[in-house]
Amino acid sequence: MISPMSLTRRAVLGTLTAAAYSRIAGANNRVGIGFIGYGLIGAQHIHDFKNQDDANLVALSEVYEPRMRQGLEAIRAKPGMDPRGYSDFRRLLDDKNVDAVCISTPDHWHALMTIMACAAGKDVYVEKPMTLFVREGRWMTDAARRHQRIVQVGTQQRSGPHYQTARRLIQEGYLGKVHSIRMGSYRNVMPGFGRPEEALPPEFNYDMWLGPAPARPYSPHRGLYHFRWFWDYSGGQMTNLGAHDIDILLWSMNQKGPVSVTSAGGRFALEDDGETPDTQDTLLEFPGFTASWSHREAAMGRVATRGAAYHGSKGSLTITREGFEIVGDMKRPPENAIPTFQGHPQGGPRREEKQYDVWTQPMKMSGNGQQQFDLHTRNFLDCVKSRQRPIADVEDGHRTTLTCHLANISLRTGRKIRWDPETEQIVGDAEAAAMLERPYRAPWDQVLKSLLR
Repeated sequence: MISPMSLTRRAVLGTLTAAAYSRIAGANNRVGIGFIGYGLIGAQHIHDFKNQDDANLVALSEVYEPRMRQGLEAIRAKPGMDPRGYSDFRRLLDDKNVDAVCISTPDHWHALMTIMACAAGKDVYVEKPMTLFVREGRWMTDAARRHQRIVQVGTQQRSGPHYQTARRLIQEGYLGKVHSIRMGSYRNVMPGFGRPEEALPPEFNYDMWLGPAPARPYSPHRGLYHFRWFWDYSGGQMTNLGAHDIDILLWSMNQKGPVSVTSAGGRFALEDDGETPDTQDTLLEFPGFTASWSHREAAMGRVATRGAAYHGSKGSLTITREGFEIVGDMKRPPENAIPTFQGHPQGGPRREEKQYDVWTQPMKMSGNGQQQFDLHTRNFLDCVKSRQRPIADVEDGHRTTLTCHLANISLRTGRKIRWDPETEQIVGDAEAAAMLERPYRAPWDQVLKSLLR
């Protein structure tokens, strides 16, 4: 088992590059992947890495025994795979056959596991939302740079060819000056689920699942997917669903973060023991443009149920994982043009219809969600070998997630948050600034402290 002292010693000695490169260069250039967490997204990642011929799926760590068995069976379904199972992820980090880890745990574990993996000489593919609170993102970035590790964040849309094309068109001015961006997710698939009381399953290591989070009595909702409804483990759908579209916004518009954020909402529809909002509306201000994010969990409504719309002076672009469409805006008629009228069939005046040119020609491009996962996985493996930074680098994930966290801080304080993207500080609000960091539960607080020295 890795101790805090051994991790710190590894950091000082820098014993990571030669051994890691020699392992990757061997075994037909295959990269040994260890998986931490086997839930909805964990199963997706095992599926994706199994499709890559140069990935050797060597280990899985899971705190819920039934899922451990399911995950190992899924890996063994590919001929030649013989993974080891670990109930404690620290033993997986000790495994010399693991070159890189894929972290698919609840959000509250992402930062500490990533930092520990970097210190142990492992590259990391960590799911989004990358962090539970703002400061974790800077710690993760510093760890990746200090230990010269590749850290890819699971914002898979960046790997979609149509997202890359849309970004290029935006940056080349195809839409003109983009001044307004609207994003959202509306669905009706999460009904209220009450306040059930059940005994702790004997095969579930709840204390390890909690890890650095506060100790709370067990509830069926404090685990598996429903963890997302509690502030102890997640930022709700703001950091979950919102992170995808906000990531593309920052990437396409070359932004480090907003200058101010205002957010409102609450748990208005779902009647249960959850805490994070089922309804939330957020306004983000950037130099020269605004953006909004909205989500609701109990009504799809009659508008587009998800995606983003970029509005420019020459046209607008709507985009989802299935593709994008551009519609050009009309050119203004000459200022001295006077509309003419002809006799109306019923005797009244009628304005003559005129056809004006558009600034931007219409365009469409399709996309494929599974392709985005495949290409993101491919990019990670290629970067493990080349040591180039991945398309969704850890610092990108930090900036994306902190934008979402600022929205939640605004919601929870009930006021506008002003942010300095360069210093990464909240301006003029000491109470809100204190929410940029949270304490870890013992003994994980000491593990973190030893790694940040």
